[in-house]
Amino acid sequence: MVTFISRSPDETFALGERWGRDAAPGWVIGLSGDLGAGKTQLVKGIARGLGIAARVQSPTFALVNEYNGGRLPLSHLDLYRLDTPEQIIGAGLEPYFDQPPGVTVIEWCERWPRFQASTLSPLSSPLSPHSSRLRLVRLTQTAEAERRIDYEDFGD
Repeated sequence: MVTFISRSPDETFALGERWGRDAAPGWVIGLSGDLGAGKTQLVKGIARGLGIAARVQSPTFALVNEYNGGRLPLSHLDLYRLDTPEQIIGAGLEPYFDQPPGVTVIEWCERWPRFQASTLSPLSSPLSPHSSRLRLVRLTQTAEAERRIDYEDFGD
């Protein structure tokens, strides 16, 4: 597990931007953290790193926002309003987890049981053969402008 301490929204954005530049087709990034922890700021950076110029917003009410125009498409999901795996399946979101053509970022990923860190090991990924990597990320607010960002990769 890697820990990054962000001391500003700009540093969180910059971390996401690095991840976006490194991203490959099939990547799934699961984000976990309280409201205001910086999840959407991280996604904005990922979009910038992918070369996406569109304004990125949290899909809390839409459930998914899709962004094109970069070197890879970005699907940004928010599971906050979905309480059970059955609701996630009923909303038609499961394909975003298994076969993304670009990068999928999932806020509140812990609501999908396969993405709970306690059930994963570096040798057993919950991904389908179409997905190359899962990055699980936990954002914790440690001070007004400071965030602890812990992340671990699974898969290739």
